Amino acid sequence: MNGYKKAKERYAEVSVDTEKAIETLKNVSVSLHCWQGDDVRGFDTDPSKPLTGGIQTTGNYLGRAGNYQQLMDDIDLVLKLIPGKPKMNLHASYAIFEDGNWADRNKLQPKHFEKWVNFCKERGLGCDFNPTFFSHKKCDPLTLSSANEETRKFWIDHGKACIRVSNYLAQELNDTCVMNIWTGDGLKDIPGDRLGPRVRYKESLDEILKEPYDFNKVKPCIESKVFGIGVEAYTTGSAEFALSYAAFNKDKCIPLMDNGHYHPTEVVSDKISALLTFFDEIALHITRPIRWDSDHVVLFDDETKEIAREIVRCGIDKVNIALDYFDASINRVAAWVIGYRNVQKALLYGLLQPIEQLKKLQEEQKFTELMVKQEELKTMPFNEIWDEYCNRCNVPKDGQWFEIVEEYERKVLSKRTQ
Repeated sequence: MNGYKKAKERYAEVSVDTEKAIETLKNVSVSLHCWQGDDVRGFDTDPSKPLTGGIQTTGNYLGRAGNYQQLMDDIDLVLKLIPGKPKMNLHASYAIFEDGNWADRNKLQPKHFEKWVNFCKERGLGCDFNPTFFSHKKCDPLTLSSANEETRKFWIDHGKACIRVSNYLAQELNDTCVMNIWTGDGLKDIPGDRLGPRVRYKESLDEILKEPYDFNKVKPCIESKVFGIGVEAYTTGSAEFALSYAAFNKDKCIPLMDNGHYHPTEVVSDKISALLTFFDEIALHITRPIRWDSDHVVLFDDETKEIAREIVRCGIDKVNIALDYFDASINRVAAWVIGYRNVQKALLYGLLQPIEQLKKLQEEQKFTELMVKQEELKTMPFNEIWDEYCNRCNVPKDGQWFEIVEEYERKVLSKRTQ
């Protein structure tokens, strides 16, 4: 406690209230993505077949969850090791089918997610949702932009079913459900027609969003990508497409940025304020891109910290935050914990900035002093505040949680068969 007291006093010298920062962060929802635990396999297709539709996972570390109970068990351990206010994030492919109640994706019903609702209720979690437009025989390989009307209808019906499921999650859990629409639609090589697929994609989204929902409770999002595996030359849902659609349908949906879905020289930290100039709220997937891969485990790196600082500066209540990565080359539970704790660290780091002071220096054009202040903040006693935050959330501090994961690997994960 003495270390925190000294750090608190040090931050007070630069007009930062550490108590306020800690209490604020304790109430910031960050969505935990279920698909890290089983390599985006889900429960509705043959796990022996490869992922398709622009999705790929590398690595074969032991202990992948093979069913919903194993996945829930792994998530339970994660929840014991991360601070803050997590909520779940599901893909439609994680529907739970028992007693012969299997349904294809265009026929999904709320009952297929009842066990997830019970799981969330018992742990006090909200839940976000995602239609699954990949790894299915009905990808031709296009989905919502397909020229095949039967294919398009199947995926439109899937989108509508997902809105009904999202309504159910929001109502049952009494929390906003962010429903994110992303497709891997595109072409591997130079297209003969770029406009046609995008017109069809727009028309498909229009049809999906005709399904009734309360926009105060269900927040459909349109997520873009610069390119993906197998669609290197042309991505139907580009950034320009997704942002234009959201802008012209502000009463129906919000934009979603994934910081792994842009050109390597682009940074999402700079885009947050640009979007919030025009939108009341946005959604954000925090991940870590490396070259052409968009989904490495989140680190406490410069861009993650800058994203968090922008979220704080622009208004935490305006950004719906979620994680989105999947790594099968390391312990999957540890990957969850590392990424989630790093996002929490970054948000705390942002909350410990003297925002008004820095803003004033910029407005007064005192750029030398601004640079000096920003650099000096980097060596403030941040770790003492982070430790105190973990203590108040009743989770292990850094240096204390990994041995718990290692023990879980020895006792549980190592005994699973892939």
